[in-house]
Amino acid sequence: MRAWVLKSRPKGMPQPSDFDLADLPDQPLADGQLRVRNLWLSVDPYMRGRMNDVKSYVPPFQLGEPMTGGAVGEVIESKNPGFAPGDKVLHMAGWRDTATIGAESMPQKLPADMGVSDDVWLHNLGLTGGTAYFGLLRTAEAKAGDIVFVSAAAGAVGSAVVQIAKLKGMTVIGSAGGPDKVAFVKELGADACIDYKAGPVLPQLMEAAPNGIDVYFDNVGGEHLDAAFATARERARFAICGMIDVYNDGKPQELRYIIRTIPTRLTMRGFIWTDYFPEIGTFQQEMGAWVTGGKIKARTTVREGLDSTLDAFLGLFSGANTGKMLVRL
Repeated sequence: MRAWVLKSRPKGMPQPSDFDLADLPDQPLADGQLRVRNLWLSVDPYMRGRMNDVKSYVPPFQLGEPMTGGAVGEVIESKNPGFAPGDKVLHMAGWRDTATIGAESMPQKLPADMGVSDDVWLHNLGLTGGTAYFGLLRTAEAKAGDIVFVSAAAGAVGSAVVQIAKLKGMTVIGSAGGPDKVAFVKELGADACIDYKAGPVLPQLMEAAPNGIDVYFDNVGGEHLDAAFATARERARFAICGMIDVYNDGKPQELRYIIRTIPTRLTMRGFIWTDYFPEIGTFQQEMGAWVTGGKIKARTTVREGLDSTLDAFLGLFSGANTGKMLVRL
């Protein structure tokens, strides 16, 4: 097995010297375990937090141990009666070419009759799609007629939020970096999209939403979050999904307009998509129908081969991806 391991905990932006691609021996299967040949790997911004030795909602990566993350693979050996060689599975033993997994990796057998490509289970039918769905509809309690502002709207989560909001009858304003990404967000159906690389966020948001916003789906933090405070309408709801703007440097948030939480009586709530696991069936049914019906689309940025996994991950912090960043093995 070849697997990426964390050699040292990054200080600021991760560096290649913090990682190693190691050759590790395959372990014999115990009862209940599977051996899986990975086909697709996911890299996601939340993984940066797991490189710090701090308590969080998910344990940190251990130094010298293979890192983990979402993956889709094919079973090549099984000592679990629920899985057979040839089954496709979604699991959490990514960052490697083969994996020996048990219940800790949460293997989920993928249906063979849905007519979707394997990688869809790593975006719209998986973590990012579920995060978008539950964050918008449950955490923010968004409803038809709401004006929704979405940061990082060209990313994996943001692009799904844009499309779900439009399907549910909302007005959507996105934010993305550069003309190509802005055009992509508009192709997804957004009513407007601002280019944060073209100038300050707040005046652009005020122009796009002259009547203010009801919902803010935050993937960025910083200037975007402050602009949302400034334009929030009464009883606005903020779903805080991520703050990629500060993942590496940890700089203090400068929020000049946070005082508007008082007159607007807005609600700001952080969430993790696993908070809503009891509703996963509802999500998969509705999102599955949208995906197979062509009502929700995805754009992926794909890197080839296990060796490219680190570059794919680091690219998340420089805007190298449009849509979901994936590695194909």
